[in-house]
Amino acid sequence: MSESNRTRPPFTEEEKTAANEQLERLLVNPFFSHSRRFPSFLRFIVNLTLSGQTDQLKERTLGVEVFGKDADYDTANDPIVRVTAAEIRKRIAQYYQDPAHANELRLSLPPGSYVPQFHPANSATADPETQTDPAAISPDLASRQAAAPRRSRALPLFLILVLLAFAIGGAVWWKVARPSPLDSFWSPVLNSSDPILFCIADQTQYTAIALRDAADPTHQVVLHDNLTAVVIDDLTPIVKIAGFLQSNHKKYSVRGEGSTTLTDLRNGPTVFIGAFDNEWTLRLLKPLRYHFFNDATMTHLGVIDSNSHLPSPWTVDRTQQIATNNYRDYAIVARFTDVTTGKLAIVVAGVGRGGTIAAGEFLTDSDLLAPIMRSAGNKSNIELVLSTPIIGGEPGPPRVEATYTW
Repeated sequence: MSESNRTRPPFTEEEKTAANEQLERLLVNPFFSHSRRFPSFLRFIVNLTLSGQTDQLKERTLGVEVFGKDADYDTANDPIVRVTAAEIRKRIAQYYQDPAHANELRLSLPPGSYVPQFHPANSATADPETQTDPAAISPDLASRQAAAPRRSRALPLFLILVLLAFAIGGAVWWKVARPSPLDSFWSPVLNSSDPILFCIADQTQYTAIALRDAADPTHQVVLHDNLTAVVIDDLTPIVKIAGFLQSNHKKYSVRGEGSTTLTDLRNGPTVFIGAFDNEWTLRLLKPLRYHFFNDATMTHLGVIDSNSHLPSPWTVDRTQQIATNNYRDYAIVARFTDVTTGKLAIVVAGVGRGGTIAAGEFLTDSDLLAPIMRSAGNKSNIELVLSTPIIGGEPGPPRVEATYTW
């Protein structure tokens, strides 16, 4: 803990109230409200900070108090605290990127620390990447910030418009001249005039469905029907990728793998979601260097390198997965021209559901794609093996395990 952490004056009641109100704004936002562990973690560290108990904000203490770990648990092999803190930092940054939150109190969690900090709205020191001082809610800083807009308004309107035009023109030129890694990866799809298809995993068909009575929603009526279910975790990559395509004015359609035909795949680019519940994914990846495998009992499933004779290190033990819900999942993401259809195939598939979510995150994040696109150069076919820690059933950030381009 830094010296400034130990010597900071206690928070006033007014500061505590403001901090707690901002905490609640964060927790009701979808970045946090859709998770079980993020709200409890953030609330715990904020409460201890406001009560002056920052000396307790250590990795082991958080593991024990927030996640119920044993007092002697191995923090090196169980990174749940570090992974959770990293994800919270990312979600806080995403929250404040929304202009609607520009005038709110800034809460940040500096890298390498579990002590949250608070700053006035629009404070330059609220950037979590540069923050080192544990923070207070500073009236002096707030007054200086209040004066800044008055100085900016003194600029002539004409000059502001000229600068704005240059900025917009420069941004447009840069985007055209230097496409982002995200645009580079998806360019074969974006530049195609053919229809785009999502081939998604079919799940077990059911013969009954429970519907709610419109007059009394607490009353359910079971009706016989034929349904094809979709795993809700598969919707995450579908929504992410579909949103990106839609923002680029590309139309697409969605089909279950059971109703997808070879003719459909020959019509244009296809995005394949899921692995062991998608027959097309397994078929198309089989000839490639990296593909999926399993034992006869489906107890061990994973990704195998066909160029290696060693046992695969990318294996999921279903026994551990079901018993603990804490394990490492693996995924394959790929972009290649399929020799059978002659069309582009994009694969977004995990061994488990968490792997598929991580694969979707990877293929819609320009920063994650940047080193891959640099190393690929002019090669059009790319195949990656990813891993992600699954903690409490939720995936962490994806990590590249292996890359092959041709």
